[in-house]
Amino acid sequence: MAGAQPGVHALQLKPVSVSESLRKGSKFMKWDDDSTTVTPVTLRVDPQGYFLYWTDQNKDTDLLDIAYIKDARNGKCTKTPKDMKLRELLDVSTLVGKMENRMLTVVSGPDMVNITYLNFMAFQEEIAKEWAEELFGLASNLLAQNMSREACLEKAYTRLKLQLNSEGCIPVKNIFRMFSADRKRVETALENCNLPSGRSDSIPQEDFTPEVYKVFLTNICPRPELDNIFSDVGAKSKPYLTVEQLTEFINIRQRDPRLNEILYPPLKPEQVQSLVEKYEPKELLVQKGQISVEGFAKYLSSEENSIIPPEKLDQSEDMTLPLSHYFINSSHNTYLTAGQLAGNSSVEMYRQVLLSGCRCIELDCWKGRTTEEEPVITHGFTMTTEISFKEVIEAIAECAFKTSPFPVILSFENHVDSPKQQAKMAEYCRSIFGDMLLTDPLEKYPLEPGVHLPSPMDLTGKILVKNKKKHIKTSSTKKKLSEQASNTYSDSSSVHEPSSPSTGEVEAESDDDDDDDDDCKKGSMDEGTAGSEAFATEEMSNLVSYVQPVKFNSFEASKKINRSYQMSSFVETKALEQLTKSPVEFVEYNKLQLSRIYPKGTRVDSSNYNPQLFWNAGCQLVALNFQTIDLSMMLNLGMYEYNGKCGYRLKPEFMRRPDKHFDPFAESTVDGIVANTLSVKIISGQFLTDKKVGTYVEIDMFGLPVDTRRKGFKTKTSQGNAVNPVWEEEAFTLKKVVLPTLASMRISVFEDGGKFIGHRIIPVNAIRPGYHYIGLRNEKNQALTLPALFVYVEVKDYVPDTFADVIEALSNPIRYVNLMEQRANQLAALTLEEGAEEEDSKEVDAGGDDPMEPDPRVTVPAENGVNHAPIITPKPPSLVSHQQHDSNMATKMEAQTLEELKQQKGFVREQRKQYKEMKELVRKHHRKTGELIKEHTARAAELQNQHQRRRSALQKSHKRDGKKRSEQCLSSLEQELCVLDQESSQRLSELKEQQQQQLLTLRQEQYYSEKYQKKEHIKMLEDAQSKRMERLLEKQNDIRQQIMDEKPKVWTPGSPNPISMA
Repeated sequence: MAGAQPGVHALQLKPVSVSESLRKGSKFMKWDDDSTTVTPVTLRVDPQGYFLYWTDQNKDTDLLDIAYIKDARNGKCTKTPKDMKLRELLDVSTLVGKMENRMLTVVSGPDMVNITYLNFMAFQEEIAKEWAEELFGLASNLLAQNMSREACLEKAYTRLKLQLNSEGCIPVKNIFRMFSADRKRVETALENCNLPSGRSDSIPQEDFTPEVYKVFLTNICPRPELDNIFSDVGAKSKPYLTVEQLTEFINIRQRDPRLNEILYPPLKPEQVQSLVEKYEPKELLVQKGQISVEGFAKYLSSEENSIIPPEKLDQSEDMTLPLSHYFINSSHNTYLTAGQLAGNSSVEMYRQVLLSGCRCIELDCWKGRTTEEEPVITHGFTMTTEISFKEVIEAIAECAFKTSPFPVILSFENHVDSPKQQAKMAEYCRSIFGDMLLTDPLEKYPLEPGVHLPSPMDLTGKILVKNKKKHIKTSSTKKKLSEQASNTYSDSSSVHEPSSPSTGEVEAESDDDDDDDDDCKKGSMDEGTAGSEAFATEEMSNLVSYVQPVKFNSFEASKKINRSYQMSSFVETKALEQLTKSPVEFVEYNKLQLSRIYPKGTRVDSSNYNPQLFWNAGCQLVALNFQTIDLSMMLNLGMYEYNGKCGYRLKPEFMRRPDKHFDPFAESTVDGIVANTLSVKIISGQFLTDKKVGTYVEIDMFGLPVDTRRKGFKTKTSQGNAVNPVWEEEAFTLKKVVLPTLASMRISVFEDGGKFIGHRIIPVNAIRPGYHYIGLRNEKNQALTLPALFVYVEVKDYVPDTFADVIEALSNPIRYVNLMEQRANQLAALTLEEGAEEEDSKEVDAGGDDPMEPDPRVTVPAENGVNHAPIITPKPPSLVSHQQHDSNMATKMEAQTLEELKQQKGFVREQRKQYKEMKELVRKHHRKTGELIKEHTARAAELQNQHQRRRSALQKSHKRDGKKRSEQCLSSLEQELCVLDQESSQRLSELKEQQQQQLLTLRQEQYYSEKYQKKEHIKMLEDAQSKRMERLLEKQNDIRQQIMDEKPKVWTPGSPNPISMA
């Protein structure tokens, strides 16, 4: 059955566990590059592992949500102070060990580009190392990243308990800030809990217990829909459900009917009793085997009832199959942080992308122009900055296997035309990667035709290089190669069947079609086009083993060659063309070989194509711009969130087996796969936004073309209620999901004006049926704490309408028998034999009244083979003058003017498309500018707040130390304050300058993007006109030929009659 596993998966995921040393805290020195002061702090983590928080000597507490932590570093990869004064303050001679080994750098941010660093220094190396390892473990815990509704509410409570004022109380303003959608509700809820409700009030910690917090939540967000469900399940007017009723509810409503009942048997009452003991708060009901509505609600919000089973989050897929049998998380132009034409390149992007689970990254390598002749990585012939190739390799070595043990593929786009610098590149790879670098094939998987690729498990902890491969040529073929081309390098994917490199025969170097940016780089440049790569030297070529790029010729040629270690890259437009023309062949190709898809060159704003298109064809390396978290990237993140977030997802079986053939455009059920029926009812929402606005929900489906539904469902807009809106509407139903293993459902929430609030993407084969909470993610795909939807989901195997009665009979035989008897009785009442006989006689009589009449159109057969029909002698064709014929031809063939060409549909369509693209480009620019200004305004405000806090701390310090208010002391204080003010003013000035520079860069990028886009648009319009003119020319040629064919021949008396001859 669909959804069933070959065996029960033993869950390996471990729940969040915070060590005692992190809970108790450790002493650190906190420092910042923007400051010359060091702050002693105590660093702690709360017992549930929700927040990292630190307290300074003034008892001021700051905290960081651990969900936002990307990395925690110790040792040589940490940040160390650049300012000498700061280094002197930190590098105390009494401390043992290197400074970098005592450093702890906490990396956090909302996405992979906007990264923040928190810098701490421990007094012992062991403490810094322990904190780095523990923090990273907490931040990368998959169960914590998919926490239950109950845990989310507990997290909000923990935040309130950590953010205390100087008296150790909870400020009421913090509660208003957290639940800001409806202030009146908050005031009423606090009053109902007998708590102060004034904005300037504060609540003692002992008065705001977990029990009081739950009562407060019930007041602020009442849940009448839960009471209705509780009653419908079987409680009726009783205040409880029995264990038997709860067992029936779980097995019928909450259990996945697609699961095998032997491997995944339904729960028994004794098992459900343990759930009652866990969630029912009243001991008396527990003893009676009953559960109240409070316990029922707690169960629904628990981790046992999560929308996604933890087995799907865990690494549960078979990792021992060939590499080509997996979808592999892939990045395009990994080093870029913004657009393709301007902006910063970043070494940090390689760390962030690898930490996110990506397993294929791209390196655009260029010759360094400095005296050191160090190779660099950049986007050639654009305004993007350069970064050091060596630093990138070091960053990859640090983070390659931090979140996933499975192989990393380095996709080189090598433009380094210096043999010396290519040799340096190869040496850096060998020396820095060490044993991680795989240069020679495994003994079990030689580089020979017909041998499939090794598995991710075989390549655990290995780095594979994808670069042009230079093969050795024997003397017997040198002459042949020189005759083929002046260039000794030629395309290895020719129609002739090449032999394996191991045979010693000649094979020319492959010409990789992975020129990701040849569309946007081509033009008149001093050093040629950036799209054409440099030839591989022997040093770089020797690094390549299982991922050898070749220029794609045809699916037939690839099948004939049968080399799994050769792969090809396709720009998205070419891949779409192949997918449209040869969908089945594309799937077959991807069973044996790897294919890499990359964005077209016109995506200068670093937007992404829909990866689902190419997953449907089994393409493995579907590369996206990770710096842009758009819908396409969200789908990618949703895809690779499962199977342990390891960056590899096993393809469906029919995309792997050689005896199966699959058409991505098929609308019928796939052989061996049971289609699903999916139904989702949006019941209610909780704390959807911090504004008092209306909200609505949309549902999209992504998968095969037949399964895809864009804007397929939309609820009505709730009227000014974002705290607990309830939707009483029909469920969104997809009668038939042809391929559940490749289908994903996206549920999105919007404000009534269309502003995005949050969403969640869930694979159809992973979703659990029943009543569940869906925690939302923001536009950066990070988990939101409070916003959630409460839904009812039904998922089952699809049954065609023709078999609906059979399924009904099997599922409810008694009802079916009764229905059959009822129908038989109804038919018996209508059976009247006399009436039937009368009807029959009437029909006979009616049939004899009308004699048969011959059809005049029927031809009488000829007698003795001679037809006596009169012979009509055709008239000779009329004589037509050549002059008249030519004038008719001229009349039929009319010339098209330029204006008429511009009115053609293709041209108009291109114009509309271009207008839309330009409008979108300008809109994105305005949005980025607004975000940048907003970010800098916030940073300026934060700097001013920091300045005020430091001033206050300095004044308090003087006062606390008990210094006499002599003129000398006051003068010293004023001097320190003056230095502080100057430092703050300088930092604000630097920030302003930085903002102006960033705005200038943004505008330059926009200018070049618009210029390039317009240039491309002109080309497209010219192409559209040219194609139309070609079609018109072909049409006119056809008309001319037709007229020439119809031109009458001159007939003279005595010559044979052409018609009679025919």
